[in-house]
Amino acid sequence: MSSSPIMLLFFALSILLQGALGEIVCENLPTEVCSFSIASSGKRCLLENYESDNGKTGYQCRTSEVVVERMAEYIETDECVKACGVDRNSVGISSDTLLEAKSVSKICSSSCYQNCPNIVDLYVNLAAGEGVYLPDLCEKQRTNPHRAMIELLSSGAAAGPVGSENLVGAPAPSGVGAAPAPAGVGAAPGPTSM
Repeated sequence: MSSSPIMLLFFALSILLQGALGEIVCENLPTEVCSFSIASSGKRCLLENYESDNGKTGYQCRTSEVVVERMAEYIETDECVKACGVDRNSVGISSDTLLEAKSVSKICSSSCYQNCPNIVDLYVNLAAGEGVYLPDLCEKQRTNPHRAMIELLSSGAAAGPVGSENLVGAPAPSGVGAAPAPAGVGAAPGPTSM
């Protein structure tokens, strides 16, 4: 029996068990669904790597200290992962994604931006930590993608990785004069994502 059916069975059983207990704990999630999940506590799950005793790299799902204001007990759908062009196998999370025109285009696409509030909320806050308001960037991306990327790169935004500790003091995006965020995204003050 290959590992894919085993992992699928493990995932299905963990979902059933979580449904029965009514709780999602990041450390109990399979690594295949860890990234972009939110624990019952409202904290984001984070995929981390470690070196095992035999020197091989392993992966584990951990609870971050980043609290999502309006969501809890959520495992991101495969549809949203695909629509937003994100990778569930990414270790940690970085605002470097904002430097890639293709990634920004996918996150700003209507299939992602209008239907995937968890991922959009994460990137609204990552962008805010870099001094960029994602709804404005998405509006520019729709009207003039080349110009949007030139402005983003010349602003010095997204210059490096962002950890949850860097977002603790990040200001919430200001909605004054900006394109509206999707319903329920980016409106609460303070950090809400990694």
